[in-house]
Amino acid sequence: MTHIPGIVITGASGRMGQMLIKTVTDSDQARLVGVVERQGHDWIGQDVGEAMGGPALGVLITDDPLEAFAQAQAVIDFTAPEATLEFAALAAQARCVHVIGTTGMSDEQIVALEPASRHAVIVRAGNMSLGVNLLVQLTKKVAAALDEDFDIEVIEGHHHHKVDAPSGTALMLGEAAAEGRGVKLADVSDRGRDGITGARKRGDIGFHAIRGGDIVGEHDVLFAAPGERIVLRHLATDRAIFARGALKAALWGQGKAPGQYDMVDVLGL
Repeated sequence: MTHIPGIVITGASGRMGQMLIKTVTDSDQARLVGVVERQGHDWIGQDVGEAMGGPALGVLITDDPLEAFAQAQAVIDFTAPEATLEFAALAAQARCVHVIGTTGMSDEQIVALEPASRHAVIVRAGNMSLGVNLLVQLTKKVAAALDEDFDIEVIEGHHHHKVDAPSGTALMLGEAAAEGRGVKLADVSDRGRDGITGARKRGDIGFHAIRGGDIVGEHDVLFAAPGERIVLRHLATDRAIFARGALKAALWGQGKAPGQYDMVDVLGL
């Protein structure tokens, strides 16, 4: 079994953390060798399986990420931007593949990952699912084929616990649309309309966020022109798709040269 990559999951108690733990333990291609939670969390020191309400898994939850990373070949991280930056430095020190599904990272925080990527593999994506990454590629192609007579709007929906907006996936789609048009998203992004905003500016890419209930993830890219509309849509009904994609990325990264990669690289799209 020792030749099978060992995986550490950060943010073990969260919804994605628990889904990732289940995905890794159910896989015959990876081993769960560590789980990490923040200092002071009630789960620290417990067996992670028992903490999740199931049988013991033989892995204790720790608040020492470096100790956990030292025995692993990959870290899967769906936490918060500040924690992810800390984990990136430690994963690089341990020469672990660092799979980042954390959303809400600023441009400055993304740039701050660069030193770590000189020493280890980082796979970062706003969304780890195969379907979403296909949607990104389709969005780029459609945006490149249509001129500015077609207004572009990105509409996303998530559960009411989500703390960032637009979602990382929505921003991926906006970046793809902007790239297809040969513009910078920062120059054409329209993220808020309230009150007397005036007419829509030609060439802008709009974003709209819906938060409610237990929506796992819904994303539409609308191309609207006088007399016709094109809608590209992805609906996620089970967050296991993100966990499976993240594990795929962790396995893909084994043996790769240090650097920053994304799911397009992993999936060969």
